[in-house]
Amino acid sequence: MADSSDSVSIDMESISLGGKEYLVKTHHGTVLVAVFGDQDKPALITYPDLALNQASSLLLHNFCIYHISPPGHEFGAPPICPDGFMPSVDDLADQIVEVLNFFGLGAVMCMGVTAGAYILTLFAMKYRQRVLGLILISPLCRAPSWTEWLLNK
Repeated sequence: MADSSDSVSIDMESISLGGKEYLVKTHHGTVLVAVFGDQDKPALITYPDLALNQASSLLLHNFCIYHISPPGHEFGAPPICPDGFMPSVDDLADQIVEVLNFFGLGAVMCMGVTAGAYILTLFAMKYRQRVLGLILISPLCRAPSWTEWLLNK
């Protein structure tokens, strides 16, 4: 058990990362996009894993970061209603091209973690001309095999 000197509690909602937030309306719903850095620098698109947001993406020095938060993942978002519209993973991938168009971006670098890596992979497969490169961290493209499951036990 860690004592209080081993950890620091941070209220992420009170941290200002100096970015600007945009609500981008797409054909599949509205998404929050947080933009960090100089927009004259190369664009890096990030897409998080479930339950994460832009506070986990701090690559501010060499890129202008456009962090796309999937519906319901922005700070202070209301709970997602199970009876409401739920976009498919293909819908989420299609939202990305609309975000790029909104900001007048051409081809971009993309970085995603787990579910975000999967969404960006779908995006890259559908819109190859809009992707300079992918940085995928622990992408979930299929269920783990028995071997992977046993190794994790």
